Amino acid sequence: MGRHRVLPGPAPEPPEGAAIRIKVVSDIHGAAERLRAEAAGADVLLVCGDLLNLIDYRSRQGIMADVYGPEATRRFVELRTAGRFDEAGQVLRDGIAGREAEVREFVRVASRAQYEAVFAAFPERTYLTHGNADFPEQFRDLLRPGVRHLDGEAVEVGGLRVGFVGGGLPRGSRPHAAEVTESQFAAKVARLPRVDVLCSHMPPAVDDLRFDVVAGRPEPGSRALLDYVEEHQPDYLYFGHVHQPRVSRMRIGRTRLVNVGHFRATGRMLLHPVE
Repeated sequence: MGRHRVLPGPAPEPPEGAAIRIKVVSDIHGAAERLRAEAAGADVLLVCGDLLNLIDYRSRQGIMADVYGPEATRRFVELRTAGRFDEAGQVLRDGIAGREAEVREFVRVASRAQYEAVFAAFPERTYLTHGNADFPEQFRDLLRPGVRHLDGEAVEVGGLRVGFVGGGLPRGSRPHAAEVTESQFAAKVARLPRVDVLCSHMPPAVDDLRFDVVAGRPEPGSRALLDYVEEHQPDYLYFGHVHQPRVSRMRIGRTRLVNVGHFRATGRMLLHPVE
């Protein structure tokens, strides 16, 4: 990985006279009011997924905490942090034994309420993909003219061709929410044309970009994304998912790879182009 150069520093203001002001955000996790404030003034918002707050590992708050209670949530977070994903899932399954239908309905209603708040906060020109912790079927009817959901697709934005790949890769033997297999994810990447900017939720399969320093372990990374970057050399790959990455920016050839950041924790978006 020695040829991958780490990029320093925060995003600068866009150059004077820029045609449109493009902001990029990821890992909103239900922070709708802050989203509305930070998106103000953006002509276009690019969203790299995880709109929903199922569980905040820092505060242990979220829809799952409301369902399973503090003790099961604490144990779930401990096991997931330790990389014991199948055991963590079993804790949750044990916690709702006999009331599965009731819990599914609670999660559906709570998720819908969060999606309604987040979509109401999106500016009029928003292009988004979903993350591993999203349920796209629950927000499709919230899309409106100018607010588009894309997955394995590209769109023209201010003279740029911007591609989107949503969803996540499994951690453990059971896929969760919008996780798909590597081959399914790769098929979505393969549908993309050559783009100037690529937005995904998952990081590419580069060790420093996918390693979470707080959890002390790597998250999944997509080999297909890395192959796309190496072959097509888009100007940017923006992504999220890894909340505390060992490295948040680097370059592969002419492509700048940028972890957009954990918006729920930082309240910060990036301005495109990032230098």
